[in-house]
Amino acid sequence: MPVKFSIGSWAYTFGPYAKDPIDLPTVCAKLGELGFDGIELGGFRPHAHPDDYATPAKQAQLKKLLADNGLGVSAIAADFWSDKLAPWETRDAYIATFRKNLDFCKAIGIPCIRVDTVAPPPGPAGAEREDALLRCADVWHMCADIAAPAKVKVTWEFEPGFAFNKPSDIVRMAEEVDHPNFGILYDACHAHMVSVVGARQPEPVETLAGGEVELAGLLKGKINHIHLIDSDNTLHGDETSTHRPVGEGVIDFDAVIPAIIAAGYTSDWWVIDLCFWPGAWEVTEAARNFLKPYAAKYAK
Repeated sequence: MPVKFSIGSWAYTFGPYAKDPIDLPTVCAKLGELGFDGIELGGFRPHAHPDDYATPAKQAQLKKLLADNGLGVSAIAADFWSDKLAPWETRDAYIATFRKNLDFCKAIGIPCIRVDTVAPPPGPAGAEREDALLRCADVWHMCADIAAPAKVKVTWEFEPGFAFNKPSDIVRMAEEVDHPNFGILYDACHAHMVSVVGARQPEPVETLAGGEVELAGLLKGKINHIHLIDSDNTLHGDETSTHRPVGEGVIDFDAVIPAIIAAGYTSDWWVIDLCFWPGAWEVTEAARNFLKPYAAKYAK
């Protein structure tokens, strides 16, 4: 099926843009001019926090903004910063936030919600770690079940900066959640950093001989959303993966993209993630243009 290109709006509000964010109408207008198919909404202020679009009138304004610029929405990255799953006793607050974001998805027509633990590594150890992983899986199973009737899928973005960042953790989480409406968000940069570099992992560090390609294979049938971005083997601010523009790093997309597809990825959305990258605004078009030949080659 034809690929639809989207880009995460948080690239223009986080990090270097935090003090002078680019407003959502300006972002949408540029993406429309560049011929993007969609936008992935950062559910954080100043862009698309559900509390700022809580009325039918406000929701209609957002839908018109998107339609006027010919944009669909690939997903929303929900704001769970106030409702961390760690220390694992805040389940009710987390699910309440999830429900609020689900209502927003239904109102706007957003097909996917990104979730995370918002818990820094290394997380608990020993028996407490096992308990924490199972509690987290239980919450996400509930979220997937809640969202299923609305046909809004749930996707977990693993990364070095959050708990459960070993390859075996990621595979285990998908198995423990065990819900058809839940899957893994495979970010190529994060996949490289957890499977090749072993960044910010608790000891013993766990990597894979086949790196991010092997990780994709281990997640066969579990990948339901993707972010495509490069890696230079470093962390941004010693916290999360440096999201280097595609074509400027070490990732072999001629290996990674076929591996993602072979793992059963069926969505037509290919999402670019320039989070924390200085000059994201200036390289937006180039990132999409770099990926276009891969779409022509591999998306059949």
